[in-house]
Amino acid sequence: MSKIVVLMGAPGAGKGTQARLLQERRGLPQISTGDMFRTLAKAETPLAEEVRAVQSAGKLISDELVIRVVEERTSQDDCRRGYILDGFPRTTVQATMLENIAIEQGHKIQAVLVDVPFELLEKRATGRLSCPVCGEIYNIYFKPPIKEGFCDAHPDAPLTHRTDDTSAKIKVRLETYEQQTRPLLDYYSGSHRLSRVEGTRDLKVVYEDIEKIVTGDV
Repeated sequence: MSKIVVLMGAPGAGKGTQARLLQERRGLPQISTGDMFRTLAKAETPLAEEVRAVQSAGKLISDELVIRVVEERTSQDDCRRGYILDGFPRTTVQATMLENIAIEQGHKIQAVLVDVPFELLEKRATGRLSCPVCGEIYNIYFKPPIKEGFCDAHPDAPLTHRTDDTSAKIKVRLETYEQQTRPLLDYYSGSHRLSRVEGTRDLKVVYEDIEKIVTGDV
């Protein structure tokens, strides 16, 4: 049976990279709620107009409306063999709604958590530097540049640090993630559909484990 892969992981865990690899190598489309709403902002459909009306009124988009957006996108031909959900579901209510979509589409749900300790996630974020010229990413803890503060390929380009990558802000983001995601982890763990992958290893090794889970080889 084809699968809906609910890919989970804290900010900085690398789930976005793993989702892209699954899309490239297994042909499973990566379905991001953020991308869907950005597409709807430009679309001329009744559903798009309904979403824009809610947003322009400054109201929160309801679970029912979010699930309709997800259902519309995942009913397209490229999702017939399964797909990866990135950023959805965010609540147990949405997870329950997703069960109905899975039944209607004939898919099995498999949740995968890319598990990385919060202490490491904090270092990944607070130590991150980027080159304003080529976009190369460095990290003072794990991948420092040859010359401190400057890009290897562009030695005259001072590396930049995102203003929101401070220790205090990272902790808030991780705590928020923990509060929001814990019920979902319990939800999928309780039905034996949650697999945990150690995300501290090389990304290729992490991908191999995820691919085995998705293809049913574990």
